Formats: sequence, structure tokens, C-alpha cells
Amino acid sequence: MMWKGTLVSIHIADTAGAPMKPLRSVRAVAGKGLEGDRYCKEEGFYSWFRGPLREISLIEAEVLERLAQDHHIQLEPGETRRNLVTQGVPLGHLIGRTFRVGEVLLRGVEICEPCQHLVEVTGKKALLSSLIHRGGLHAQILTDGLLTIGDEIAPEA
Repeated sequence: MMWKGTLVSIHIADTAGAPMKPLRSVRAVAGKGLEGDRYCKEEGFYSWFRGPLREISLIEAEVLERLAQDHHIQLEPGETRRNLVTQGVPLGHLIGRTFRVGEVLLRGVEICEPCQHLVEVTGKKALLSSLIHRGGLHAQILTDGLLTIGDEIAPEA
């Protein structure tokens, strides 16, 4: 699998349902999440679900562009409720695979399917059907480190 992508935005929310706030950089904590994020503090909407699913989530910038083009849905990066927005990264192919975002090692766990909570927070009902199988990726944080906009994203050998 040969590709290289870029981290184009970072977002966290302090508590469940709180607006996502953009950051220039954030510290990833292995086995926990992103410092300051609701899931790292076990205060997210789905925090009752234990395990690596809630450590970090990613979505492709290309998906947001297609939503606007094909479905006339404008969804800002923070509205996705995902922590990282990537460009040039085939997220759907990273389930069970290890990849690096800057200095941080991640492992893809499963596809983030859209949920009713996303619709409730955004008020955009069409997201459920428009994001099926394209809602991003849940990943496990394997190493501590700093994530910064512009970081290279690449598969681990």
C-alpha cells in the first residue's frame, strides 16, 4: 500500500455534544485519546463503549467535498464530530493496519458509520444516508506524541 497524505485539520470537544473546536496541534495519549477531548476524559456521548473505538477518529477531506458536490450538504470539518481531517489518505483501507500521523502511530479499528447523534448535533438529516461507509475511521492510538496540522500521514511498513 503506497500512498502519503496530509493532516489538514484537528478538532476536539470538551464534553459530549459540545461544539468541536479547531486546534493547530494536540497531544495524543496512547490508549486514551487526545488531550482535552471528551473521549480522553471519558465524557463523550459514546464513552460507555470501552476500548480503542473512541480514542481518535478521522475523516477524509475528499468525503466532505463529495458531500457538497453530490448531495449539496455543506459540512464543516468540525461538524463531522471527527478529530482529524485527512487528505490523500484511503481511510477505508486502514482497518487492522498501522499508520503514522506525524510522530504518532495509529491502528485502524473500524469504519465510523454515521449515527443519529451526528444528525441531532448538526440538524442535517441527510447525513445518515450520505455518509454510509464513508463516515471516517475509528483508530487506536499506539504511541504518545504531538499531532500538528500539515503532518504527513503514511502507512507503516
